[in-house]
Amino acid sequence: MKSRLFLLRLAMKNLFRHTRRTFITGISIAVGLAMFILIDSLLVGIEEDSTRNLVLYETSSTSIMKEDYWAEKENMPLKHSIEKPEAVIEALQPTGYSAAPRISFSGELIMRQDPYPEDGSMQTRVIAIDPSLDTEVYLLDESISRGRFLEQDEMGVVIGEWLAEDIGADIGSPLTIITRTKSGYFQTIDVEIVGLVNTPNPIVNRTGVYIPLETADYLLEMNGAVTQIDLSFPYTTDLKESTANIQSALSKLPPSTMDELAVVDWKELGKDFVALAAAKSGGTKVILFLVFLIAAVGISNTMLMSVYERIREIGMFRAMGMSDGEIRLAFLMEAGGIGLIGATAGVLLGVLVNIPMVENGIDYSFLMRDFDMGYRITGIARGLWNYGTIVSAFVTGIVLSIVIAFIPTSKALKMQVTDALRFQ
Repeated sequence: MKSRLFLLRLAMKNLFRHTRRTFITGISIAVGLAMFILIDSLLVGIEEDSTRNLVLYETSSTSIMKEDYWAEKENMPLKHSIEKPEAVIEALQPTGYSAAPRISFSGELIMRQDPYPEDGSMQTRVIAIDPSLDTEVYLLDESISRGRFLEQDEMGVVIGEWLAEDIGADIGSPLTIITRTKSGYFQTIDVEIVGLVNTPNPIVNRTGVYIPLETADYLLEMNGAVTQIDLSFPYTTDLKESTANIQSALSKLPPSTMDELAVVDWKELGKDFVALAAAKSGGTKVILFLVFLIAAVGISNTMLMSVYERIREIGMFRAMGMSDGEIRLAFLMEAGGIGLIGATAGVLLGVLVNIPMVENGIDYSFLMRDFDMGYRITGIARGLWNYGTIVSAFVTGIVLSIVIAFIPTSKALKMQVTDALRFQ
C-alpha cells in the first residue's frame, strides 16, 4: 500500500512538473471529447425528431396492405387492394390500435392556368384519406397553415405548402389529376385546393396531395376497397410485440384474406431514413476515431517527452530496486491523470456547449426548403441529452490516455540500467 501511495505521489509530482505541456495535452483531449458529445447530441436529436415526424405524418406506426401491392409499391397498383377493409379494421379492434384506411395512387398533377390549361404538369403520389378516421393516426389536420381540412365526399384537395409555392397555387386554385381507375381506365379528377399543410416533415410539405376517401372511391371505381390500412400505437411500443399483436388479430380473418395481407412497420416503410440513421451511427464512430487520434497524438507526444527526459531517473529507480512494473505504473498513473483532467474538462465543455443546442437548436430551414437531406425535419435541429455518450466519452478519455502511454514507457524500460544511467 505504501509503495502504491509513493508511486501515486510521484505520478502527481511529474504530472505538474510541466504544467503547460500537461495543460495543452488536456485541452486537446477536452476539445475532441466536447466535439464528440456535441455532434452525437445533435445527430441523436435529429434522428429522434425525424422518427417522430416520419411516423406521425408519413408512414404511420404500421401499415397493412396486400402483399402484391407491397411488392409493387413503387407503381401503387390499385388492382392489388384490400376488398373489405371494414372486416380488417374490426378484427384489429382488440389490439386497441387506431386504424385509418387510405388509397395511395399515382397521378399527373396539372395546375390549370389560363391560357395554358396544362401548365405545371408533374407526376405525383395522391393519397385518399378518411377525414374523420385519419386524424386518429396522423396529425395532418393539426398542420393546416391556411384554409381548412378535408370534408367527406367533396371535390377538394389539401396539398403541401411548399408544393403549392412550387406550382404557383393557392387556396381556391383548381387542380386536375389524371390517373387510372382500378379497372385501368383513364380518369380525370378536377378538384379545388381547400387547404395547405405545413408539417414538421419536409416530404409532406414538398409532395403531399390529399383528397377525400369517398371521392376517390367513386372516381377510381374502388367499390369500397383501399390500398392500405394504417395503424397508430404508442411511440414506445416494441415493434416486434405490436406486429405480433396485429398478426394475432388478423389470424381471426378467413385464411384466404389473412394469407394475402402484409404487415409492414415504419422501419420498412421509411427505409431511406433508416439507412440514413445507420449511416449516422457510422459517422459517430468516425468522429470517435478522430477523437482517439487527437488524444493519441497529444498524449504520445507528452508521454514520450516525459519518459525520455527522465530515462536517467528510470535507470536510478531500477538500480535502487524498483521493479519495471512499479515504474510503468507510475508513468501510467501520470498519463491517467492527464486523461482525467482532459476528460473532465471535455465533458464539462461538451455539456455547456450542448445546453443551447438542446434548448434552442440550429435553424436549418434555409436548407430543408430546397434540399432533401433525408431527415424528416423542416427547420430547427435540436440536440438531445445522451447520457450514455457523456459517460463513455469520460471513460474513453482516461482509458485512452493510459493505453497510449504504455508504448513509450515500455520502450524506455527495455534499456539496460547502465545505458539508462549514462543517457543524456
